Amino acid sequence: MPGNSQRKGAIKKSGKGATVGSGGRVKRGLEGRGPTPKAKDRPYHKAHKDAKRSERTESTRPKRRITKSTEAEWVAGRNSVVEVLAAGIPVTGVYVAEGAERDGRLRDAFKMAAEHGYPMMEVTRSELDRMTGGAVHQGLAARLPSYEYAHADDLLARADEAGEKALIVALDSVTDPRNLGAVVRSASGFGAHGVVIPERRAAGMTAAAWKSSAGAAARIPVAQTVNLVRQLKAYQDAGCMVIGLAADGDVTLPELTGPEGLAAGPLVVVVGSEGKGLGRLVAETCDQLVSIPMGNQLESLNAGVAASVTLYAIAQARS
Repeated sequence: MPGNSQRKGAIKKSGKGATVGSGGRVKRGLEGRGPTPKAKDRPYHKAHKDAKRSERTESTRPKRRITKSTEAEWVAGRNSVVEVLAAGIPVTGVYVAEGAERDGRLRDAFKMAAEHGYPMMEVTRSELDRMTGGAVHQGLAARLPSYEYAHADDLLARADEAGEKALIVALDSVTDPRNLGAVVRSASGFGAHGVVIPERRAAGMTAAAWKSSAGAAARIPVAQTVNLVRQLKAYQDAGCMVIGLAADGDVTLPELTGPEGLAAGPLVVVVGSEGKGLGRLVAETCDQLVSIPMGNQLESLNAGVAASVTLYAIAQARS
C-alpha cells in the first residue's frame, strides 16, 4: 500500500520452500499441562528440600520399639486372685468354676471385680483347669494382660517433658520378680522416670512383680533392652552419668549425694543381680561404682533394698 511500505510487517517476505501450517503446534499449545505438582514434589521448592532432609533424619534415628511380654499370665487360687485385685493390678477377666463354693474370699473377689469393671465369667471346672495349665485354682482365677514395655530411650523424653533431670534405674540380670517389683515401687516413690531391664536372663513384669510393686507399675514405665551395656553407653552419650552399686565401690553413697556430689545431674543407677552383683562389662561401663556404707559386717543388701536406699539419698540430695 502506497505510503505504508516502511511499516514493520507490511511486506511479506517469502521464505525458502513451502510454508508449514500451524497444525499440531497450535493444538499442543492449547493442551493443558495437568494439575500443578505439590510443593514437596517440586525439586527446587523449599518444602521439597525440607521433606528430603526429614527423610534422612528419620533413616538415621533409632526406631522406637515397644514390646509386649510373650503371653498373658494366669493367677490361680482364691487368695492370689483377691490379693491381685486388692493391689490394683489390671486384669482382663475373672473366671469362676461352675458350682464353686461361695465363701468370703469369693465374695470379695466378685465385689472388687465389679468395682473395677472387670468382666466375670463362669466356666466349667475342666475348662478352668485347661486355661490355668492344671494349677490349683480352687474354682477361681484371673487373667492378666501381656505387659507393654516402653522403649529405653523414651525414659529420657519423659524426663524432658517434665522439665526434670533424668533419673533412671537399670537392673543387671535381676531374676527375682519380687525384687523387680520392689525396685519399680521405689522408683515411682522417689521420682525416677523409669526402670530398664534386659530382655533375657532377667525377671519380667509378671504377676509377682506387679504384686510387689503395689500398683506402682501402672504409674511408671518399665523398658526392656536387648543389650544393657549398649543402652548404658547411649545414656552416657545423652549426657547422663551412670553409677553402679557395688560393695567395693570407688566412692560411698554420701560422697555421691553430698554438697559436691554428682547426683544433681542426669543420672542412671545400675543395680546388680541378687547373687553376683554387677557383671564385668556393666561395671566397666559405669562412670562410678558406689557403695552403701553398712555396719556389723553386713556384706550386702538385696537388689530391692539397695535401690530404695540409693534412690532415697538421691531424692534428698536433689530436694
